[in-house]
Amino acid sequence: MTAAVAAASNDRGDLAEFGYEQQLHRSLGKFGSFAAGFSFVSILTTIFQLFGLGFGFAGPAFFWTWPVVFLGQFMVALCFAELAARYPISGAIYQWSRRLGGEIVGWFAGWFMIVAQVVTAAAAAIALQVVLPAVWSGCQVVGDDPALTSASGAANAVLLGSILLVLTTIINCVGVNWMSRLNSIGVTCEIVGVVAVIGMFLTHAQRGPDVVFDTGGAQSGYGWAWIVSGLMAAYVMVGFGSAGELAEETHNPRRVAPRTIRLALSVSALGGGLMIVGALMAAPSLTDGRLATEGLPYVLTSILSSPWGTLLLVDVAIAVFVCTLAIQTAASRLMFSMARDGRLPASAVLARVNPRTGTPIAPSVLVGVLCIAVLAVNVGNSAIFATLSSVCIVLIYLAYLMVTVPMLVRRLSGRPLGGPEVDTDGRKLFSLGVFGIPVNVAAVAYGALMVVNLSWPRAEIFDPTGEYPILRWAAPLAVLAVVLVGAACCSPRGAARATVSRPVPIGA
Repeated sequence: MTAAVAAASNDRGDLAEFGYEQQLHRSLGKFGSFAAGFSFVSILTTIFQLFGLGFGFAGPAFFWTWPVVFLGQFMVALCFAELAARYPISGAIYQWSRRLGGEIVGWFAGWFMIVAQVVTAAAAAIALQVVLPAVWSGCQVVGDDPALTSASGAANAVLLGSILLVLTTIINCVGVNWMSRLNSIGVTCEIVGVVAVIGMFLTHAQRGPDVVFDTGGAQSGYGWAWIVSGLMAAYVMVGFGSAGELAEETHNPRRVAPRTIRLALSVSALGGGLMIVGALMAAPSLTDGRLATEGLPYVLTSILSSPWGTLLLVDVAIAVFVCTLAIQTAASRLMFSMARDGRLPASAVLARVNPRTGTPIAPSVLVGVLCIAVLAVNVGNSAIFATLSSVCIVLIYLAYLMVTVPMLVRRLSGRPLGGPEVDTDGRKLFSLGVFGIPVNVAAVAYGALMVVNLSWPRAEIFDPTGEYPILRWAAPLAVLAVVLVGAACCSPRGAARATVSRPVPIGA
């Protein structure tokens, strides 16, 4: 008990050095921190949704985009882990970019992430429509066509997603203990489900693992198709830094957060890669078109009896639930962190922490309301909703660059990253050491290339029906709109207050 009290005191003292009081309740351990990042990525949700996207463009060999994206993102994760050890503060992307690149860079990094996380949470919630009506027809409340592209399916998706968001909002308001317990249970179920899916695929294999070298019969121009197929992996492998968002609610975050950031991405990449290979090996056909249009559910329904298939779909629904919960939690903590520095409209309200639950209730409620508002777009036009979901990933990558680019500038100029090199016990914190510059360069190069790839005006991604040609330019136009709105909302007075009342540590 004495050791626990001493550790808690050290954590509070750590936070006080940055000019903040301990208001959020510290109750997350190592697994809870890992679960936050793993459930944000949520391979059981995202690969089920997006497998067809990658396969449809490049055939089985699209698998190789998975390790490429993982290596690029792991370079980013290593940079984040180094910063998480030095700045264990809620609102990680905002706080890191602000301390490395200044107030304006920090503001836009935080603003991009808030917008992206709201849309991402809405996109995750809408995935319930893909799962629940298949589990029980009674979940199709509106109409009788569960397809997301149909009028009744779109409306029902908004209904189910809104119910889910109300539940996750309530959980976030009740306290981090409930969030952590439910998230940990959900992540355990998801890991079990991933292992079960991989096992089922491998035991029903109809071809060998060399299938990953099959280009689908493409004779020319395959490289371009392969690059496009990489968007699937790029959409999936984001959000691994959520452990940093919850640093003020984690015990010993200087040591725990860097590990769990790397572990969440690595476990997700390993499990996701095996799922992709297993699906390609077990698919009844690679040429009938169903694998591109129906994705993993097509493979599962072909090899599973109804009870087992239903049980697995329930597990996917649990994954959707914890994924939505994790994204909303990360967004609310980011909003709280920015409001605490006076950087948002109504900052006084958004920065208030309930003393009983130890949670920022106003940001949780606001994020939930905004997510439901974004969901409503799907009723009017599912193509626009899909486009919004794609654009929000561009914003996430841009926010990541607003951390890695200033970080690289500091390294090249010989300036320190700031923060301590050792913890309160005198033990050395995670550091890239001599590998700092090459890893940082790789992270920046990968991020810049992926932003271009994600933003490229492709009709097949942003306007697959050909009805709205303007949507091809959705990414640059949306980024411009977000920048303009952000510039209008950015408060110079808030920046001044943040600089004066929340001093950046010496060396940062």
